[in-house]
Amino acid sequence: MTAVDIALFATVIGSIVLFGGAAVLALGWAFRSGQFSNFDRGAKSIFGPDEPIGEPTDSFPDMNDKRS
Repeated sequence: MTAVDIALFATVIGSIVLFGGAAVLALGWAFRSGQFSNFDRGAKSIFGPDEPIGEPTDSFPDMNDKRS
């Protein structure tokens, strides 16, 4: 193996360890802070009075046009 191969190998392994560690820390934070405790509340948080749950308020252009 040449010096370039070793440097490339070290960079790849270092990146895997760094990003893997960051992912483990992020998941640990999410579990500790209760981010996974209530999926239903989080799923409904994007709806409001102007767009109630289960009632679509948007559509594609010409979706109601039955000329074809």
